[in-house]
Amino acid sequence: VQLVESGGGLVQPGGSLRLSCAASGSIFSINAMGWYRQAPGKQRELVARITSGGSILYADSVKGRFSISRDNAKDTVYLQMNSLKPDDTAVYYCNADIRTAWGTRESAYWGQGTQVTVSS
Repeated sequence: VQLVESGGGLVQPGGSLRLSCAASGSIFSINAMGWYRQAPGKQRELVARITSGGSILYADSVKGRFSISRDNAKDTVYLQMNSLKPDDTAVYYCNADIRTAWGTRESAYWGQGTQVTVSS
């Protein structure tokens, strides 16, 4: 199973970016999918998470600015980031809880990370 992220880059404060993460490989089902981020010298933190049923959780720091969505047919999760601030600068990681076969337990999978830099 692989999670491949795309969409990071350099943006000015107040700008927008859209991250995508596509899961591929031996996938039976995907439960929750989400985005985490890690800034230099800080711990990895949850940004947003969405279950297969559509329940969503956001970190307080991104509420009203970021929006998470998913396309279950494409095993893909998106993160629309608006009104970006320098404090949003971090490596963003995709995460998904995946079953690879019927009857198996879910395992957490991670993408390789994509850099988001907010700077003028």
